[in-house]
Amino acid sequence: MTKLAYTLILILFSFHTFSEAYVVKMLNAGKEGMMVFEPAVLTVKKGDTVKFVATDVSHNSSSVDGMIPAGATPWAGALSQDIEVTLTEEGVYVYQCTPHNMMAMVGVIKVESSANLEQVKQQAQSYKKTFLMNQERLDNYLSEI
Repeated sequence: MTKLAYTLILILFSFHTFSEAYVVKMLNAGKEGMMVFEPAVLTVKKGDTVKFVATDVSHNSSSVDGMIPAGATPWAGALSQDIEVTLTEEGVYVYQCTPHNMMAMVGVIKVESSANLEQVKQQAQSYKKTFLMNQERLDNYLSEI
C-alpha cells in the first residue's frame, strides 16, 4: 500500500473512533411533561450519531422542514421504530414526533455551531402555530443553545 492509502485509512479510522453516539428516548411522559424527547436538547460534534429510541409506542423522529442546516440530510423515522441519524453538517436541527406535533413534541440538536440559529428562530414563529399546547416548549429549548 502507498503512503496515501495508509493515511486515508488512518483518517477514516480516526473519524469513526472519535465520533460518539447519543440516545434520545421518545416518551409519553418525562421530566418535562407529556409527549417529550429525553433529552430534548443536545450539543454534539459533527459526525456524531443520535439514536432515537421508541421507548413508548406511536412516536417517531422527523426533522422539521426549514429548521435544519443548509446541506443537511432530512430524516423521517417510522412510527414506533428506532432510527439512527448521523449529523454531518454544523448548525441547529429541530425535529418532531409527527403524530404529536400539535402537543409540541419537539427537540433541538446543536452540532458544534449555532450559525443558523436566527433562521431557525424565525421559522419557529410560524411553526409554533401548529402547537395546540406547550406553546413555549420550542422557545425554551432554543434558548438553551
